[in-house]
Amino acid sequence: MKLISWNVNGIRAIMQKNALESVWALQPDILCLQEIKAQPEQLAVEMQNIGGYHSHFHSAERKGYSGVALYTKVKPLSIQYGIGHDELDREGRTLTAEYEEFYLVNCYVPNAQAELARLGLRMEFNDALKNFMINLESQKPIILCGDLNVAHQPIDLKHPKSNENNPGYSIEERSKFSELLDAGFIDIFRHCYPQRVAYTWWSYRMQARQKDVGWRIDYFVISPKLLARVQDVVIHDQVMGSDHCPVELEII
Repeated sequence: MKLISWNVNGIRAIMQKNALESVWALQPDILCLQEIKAQPEQLAVEMQNIGGYHSHFHSAERKGYSGVALYTKVKPLSIQYGIGHDELDREGRTLTAEYEEFYLVNCYVPNAQAELARLGLRMEFNDALKNFMINLESQKPIILCGDLNVAHQPIDLKHPKSNENNPGYSIEERSKFSELLDAGFIDIFRHCYPQRVAYTWWSYRMQARQKDVGWRIDYFVISPKLLARVQDVVIHDQVMGSDHCPVELEII
């Protein structure tokens, strides 16, 4: 089974660039999108109903903001919107699909914003997400994917020293990600490739992508029970169209 996660930074914009074609060519069984910035009714009919896929959306109440989408060949047993944090659930941050053998949580973690103005709310979200995942895992294994908006270790961004305490690399955000891993979950890319430098997001400024001045902030995080099923984790940094690139998890 092939799962792909991608922050598209606006699904309508990426459709205009035909950038999704390169992802459909990878033939995902499950495609998770973040930051779709659209309500389902704002999408073309062909994006609401992709042939061979069941589609689900959790859009923000605020139009043109946040939101996640799921396209899946296998019909989920159930779908859950949100994680029990009323304020941030209204921003369309998570969509959870239940399958026979695991739960899949498609997630767009809020940005802490300039000067860490939203850090407190971000910390609340991380705690709620961890508790939500622990509760689900008591029933069956978990796959969490999406833009988690944190570079966990110095290897995960080009300039760690100059970014200390900036949004996405603050001590608080990194510590919350460590807490998630300490709860028993696995950052599967870093598990498989402990020393590999790879990024999933590049600023639009200063030709950052051309220079590969990036951050790894898009993840697959899994339950240990799924570890033996992992075939590979691939960062598709050649796929253009967004300031992020897709990340793929292949499991048997």
